[in-house]
Amino acid sequence: MDWPAYSPDLNPIEHVRNALGRRIAARLHHPENTEQIKQMLIEEWALLPQEMLYQLVLSMRRRCEGTIAVKGGHIPF
Repeated sequence: MDWPAYSPDLNPIEHVRNALGRRIAARLHHPENTEQIKQMLIEEWALLPQEMLYQLVLSMRRRCEGTIAVKGGHIPF
């Protein structure tokens, strides 16, 4: 398949980064510097549900098929 120049549908990392960002934003204490952000990311990464990551991997076939169907255009999943 021709790989689209930019396709967030085919990039599960975007979904993981979004989940980490939401988890950090939901914390009572917000980071004040890059070291705190780094530490929070490490902590939240360890707490991410493995089922969420597993489902992202399983969704890749559907994502690829959807992207092929729209010839590389963006479709929300």
